[in-house]
Amino acid sequence: MTEFPKNLSPKRVLKLLKSEKNLLSALALFDSATRHSGYTHSPDVFHLILRRLVDSRLVSHVTRIVQLIETQKCNCPEDVALTVIKAYAKNSMPEKALDSFRRMKQIFGCEPGIRSYNTLLNAFADSNRWEQAESFFKYFETVGIKPNLQTYNILIKVACKKKHFEHAKRLLDWIWKTGFHPNVQSYGTLIKGLVKGGNLVVALELFDQMFTRKVTPDVMCYNILIDGFFRKRDFVKANEVWVRLLEDSSAYPNSVTYNIMINGLCKCGKFDESLRIWERMKKNEREKDLFTYSSMIHGLCEAGNVDGAERVYKEMVESGVMVDVVTYNAMLNGYSKAGKIKECFELWKLMEKEGCINVVSFNILIRGLLENRKVDEAISLWGILPERGCSADASTYGVLIHGLCKNGYLKKALEILKGTKLGGGSVDSFGYSSMIDGLGKQGRLDEVAGLISQMVKCGCKLNPYICNPLIHGFIQASRLDDAVQFFRGMDSMGYSPTVVSYNILISGLCKAERFGEAYYFLKEMLEKGWKPDIITYSLLIKGLFQGKNVDMALSLWHHVLDKGFKPDVTMHNIIIHGLCSVGKVEDALQLYSKMRQRNCAPNLVTYNTIMEGLYKAGEYEKASEIWTRISTDGLQPDIISYNITLKGLCSCGKISDAIGFLDDALVRGILPTVITWNILVRAVMTTGFNMALCI
Repeated sequence: MTEFPKNLSPKRVLKLLKSEKNLLSALALFDSATRHSGYTHSPDVFHLILRRLVDSRLVSHVTRIVQLIETQKCNCPEDVALTVIKAYAKNSMPEKALDSFRRMKQIFGCEPGIRSYNTLLNAFADSNRWEQAESFFKYFETVGIKPNLQTYNILIKVACKKKHFEHAKRLLDWIWKTGFHPNVQSYGTLIKGLVKGGNLVVALELFDQMFTRKVTPDVMCYNILIDGFFRKRDFVKANEVWVRLLEDSSAYPNSVTYNIMINGLCKCGKFDESLRIWERMKKNEREKDLFTYSSMIHGLCEAGNVDGAERVYKEMVESGVMVDVVTYNAMLNGYSKAGKIKECFELWKLMEKEGCINVVSFNILIRGLLENRKVDEAISLWGILPERGCSADASTYGVLIHGLCKNGYLKKALEILKGTKLGGGSVDSFGYSSMIDGLGKQGRLDEVAGLISQMVKCGCKLNPYICNPLIHGFIQASRLDDAVQFFRGMDSMGYSPTVVSYNILISGLCKAERFGEAYYFLKEMLEKGWKPDIITYSLLIKGLFQGKNVDMALSLWHHVLDKGFKPDVTMHNIIIHGLCSVGKVEDALQLYSKMRQRNCAPNLVTYNTIMEGLYKAGEYEKASEIWTRISTDGLQPDIISYNITLKGLCSCGKISDAIGFLDDALVRGILPTVITWNILVRAVMTTGFNMALCI
């Protein structure tokens, strides 16, 4: 406790308060002086202690000091009242700020000026009391207070907070017209609001306007824009603003700029560029903080450059920056992804020592162990979660169940899943989808259906990764009725089928030659507002051709064309194959000739299909022309092309020509298959032993 002289002066107290760095000690010193006999605080002493009590943990003391000022009847300048109003405003106490403003004469002995009015107006703005702010602004005129530029800047902020950006822009234009000169704060406030609202185009236009209006932007304006573009994953625009900053002689990148650049580049996957920014930051001796190091470590680990991340981590430790759990987790994630399990455990020991472990840390290491087939170690780690004061979350169970299923420990995964139900734990959709996938691959579809019901009861949302594989699984297991039944019940479980869901079911129905039902589901898609895609129509047309429903298939094909779809090469190939399979080779050739008109280039499958159709129809010369077009179009024939040609030539007794094609295939490095030899052997056996001797 400081001992005061008998005749204590405010000048002496002011000096002692300035030298005391500890806030609580300074407050105790102030209170001790208050109780000192014959002593009264001066406005300067009040002002100093109030400025130091803005912190949320100490703002409660502001009220009693204000009461002391009123009791002592100390006439203070407006600056003291402003400090009080700002302290209340910063801590979201607008009513207290309003009370201090109203009783300013009574408490502080001074009248409020424009600065006090603006401070209270700003308090309303920061507390999102927009109507009160606008009402208070109208009050200015009734008491004869003339607004200044700061007043209008606050009104721009209010408009931005309300997302009334057009009004904010009109307000900015009006400021120019009234003779005020908007400053960097005027523009910066509006640019920040526009960026936050996602309107970066207008924000950039305003930024450009600053130069034409001769308002010099500060680094904060650049930072806001760069950060906004990175949040939109627009690397090009972010980089353009960065380059403009480097070329601007009146503004220079600060530590915040470098942090934004490094973090943004890493999130955009531009890891080499982030390293260059890092080196530039070091060269310019900008101070790196926790966010800088953490962003760089995370980015390097994501890029797979764990050695680089390790160097940054060591530099961080050597520079004295306190490593937090987020940074440790980033480094741990890097090691686990790189399969450096030894380094993972070494870092884990350090994290335990520093008390920097949370459930995310456990999730990262468990996933890393499971991905590296360290199943026993992962299960052991999961077992000590409660001992470390952590509770497994939905992600923990998801990671664990997924890893166990992937490693073939389906039984253990099921035990853990059942355990969560008994122990009150929760599993996310990722965990369920992994379990469902594992069971589905073993054909345990009834168990899958049961799990899905459990998911719905637990409030988990179904997703395509759960529903679509089950529909496909039922179809693969020849349980088409179960697939249809599950499909029908999806809506009642809170999940609507997607186009992919319909495609899977339509494909299965077509393969089972249940074309009426397939058509029904196509019609249902249209009624529900879903737009069948090329895949949907292709699957249905293919199924119809396979079921010899040629007229229906062609009718659907014309429907596709009438609807304005642009059929791809796969769909063209399906139609061509279907036509050839029923002997309509001329129609197939006509369709082939129209492909280029539709801006759809034929591929090797197209040519192979047409050649096969022509050979079957006995059109050997036309088939030969198609072979020539393969090379003309810059394609290379494959073994299927050769097999089709060999079979076609052999079928008309041209075995010597077929042998010539076989030699050509070998020269091109295309190896014959069992099918190739079967074609030739059958041909030889058919034409007789003499031909064999000639060969």
